[in-house]
Amino acid sequence: MIENRLGDYLEHMRQAASDALIFVEGLNKEEFAEDKRTQQAVIMSLVIIGEAATKVMDRYPEFTAQNPQIPWRSMRGMRNRIAHGYFDINLDVVWETVQVALPELLTVLPTEQN
Repeated sequence: MIENRLGDYLEHMRQAASDALIFVEGLNKEEFAEDKRTQQAVIMSLVIIGEAATKVMDRYPEFTAQNPQIPWRSMRGMRNRIAHGYFDINLDVVWETVQVALPELLTVLPTEQN
């Protein structure tokens, strides 16, 4: 019997999304573009989200099917693009993700497993 870690993975996603939003708080896009430390912190948060989303997709397919409002494939895809194309990261996409996708994710992510 595999231990049920679904709640942990969802919490990792929530925490990483919240962290990324805190990292960019008070910054505009130009300041973000000039702040390598913040970029790295946000990118790491996106990797954590994508890694947790991948675990949920692989280990709890019924949960992902029951929660189609969550962009599972997009999160996994972003993690893969970052991990495999690290030197080609598009900061405009990262900025847009933090400004639009992460706040939305936090509103649709269940606070506890079904």
